[in-house]
Amino acid sequence: MSVITHEISLDNFHHQINWALQNYCSHGLKAGDFNQVVIGGLGGSGIGGRIARLAMINQFPIPVEVFSAYDLPGYANNKTLVILCSYSGNTEETLAMYAEAKNKGCKIVCLASGGKIMQQAQEDQIPCYRIETGYQPRMALGYSLSTLLLMLSELSGKSVADELKSTATMLQSNEKLKQEARKITDFFSSTIHHKFVVVCDPDYEAVAVRFCQQIQENAKGESFVTVLPEANHNVIESYHEHHDTNFILLNSGNNARTNLRFQFLNTVLSEQNNLVHAFSESGSGIQRLFEVIHILDWVSIYASDLRKADNMRVDIIMRLKGFLDSVK
Repeated sequence: MSVITHEISLDNFHHQINWALQNYCSHGLKAGDFNQVVIGGLGGSGIGGRIARLAMINQFPIPVEVFSAYDLPGYANNKTLVILCSYSGNTEETLAMYAEAKNKGCKIVCLASGGKIMQQAQEDQIPCYRIETGYQPRMALGYSLSTLLLMLSELSGKSVADELKSTATMLQSNEKLKQEARKITDFFSSTIHHKFVVVCDPDYEAVAVRFCQQIQENAKGESFVTVLPEANHNVIESYHEHHDTNFILLNSGNNARTNLRFQFLNTVLSEQNNLVHAFSESGSGIQRLFEVIHILDWVSIYASDLRKADNMRVDIIMRLKGFLDSVK
């Protein structure tokens, strides 16, 4: 069986969206039946929840929170919908949240490719959306994000199916997005070993986190996120000199005052001869979110090539898992 590389998974990313659309089954739940939704997941399995939450936040009728830990929040109870995401189905933190959600009487829905959590869900007769196997978790974002968007939109009595269909069609011909990714990578080529800092607005915070995770795992580089307007009340004071940093500005353009803050920050950074790439302000609709994710995913792959990093291996993460297994 051939190995699915990051390049293959990105070139076939549209398939993940289409697969989620074709295999989605109605959960029959309504947001009005719950006080809140808690999405649990970590790493490549958890980031879909963070992106879906922000994509739906302005139209969703009840609070949605994302937790990447061993424990659920204290308020979780029988009026809480808990959606647990684990690509492998064996993430120990997510399994711990499953047990706690069950003990607290929460309504549980799972998303996995198999593993212990799917086995447990079947035994407990809990709904579990299945994802195709064969990917590394961070490669499978199209499955989890698309399914979560469908789940949340159904909860609110709406549908994002048409938006996802148009997004899949757009990504089927991704050469222009790859070219944009190449231009960004070329822009930072002489400083590719420097850390990346993504300055974003709240609408793009989860997408920025996704890029940082990709740089960290694929290119083995440091990467961090700061969010405006909050960062203008503290971090901006550190930009009084040149930094060995690759800055990316990611702003939806949805707030006029925040737009002014980005303009000012860009000026401040440029005055100190910092390298800054600013994405165009083009909203935060579902298709645009996928576009930016796709571009930045490719940047992480091209950066791994320049840094001569093996983007398929995560040796320290595997070492950590071995250590944790040894002390159970």
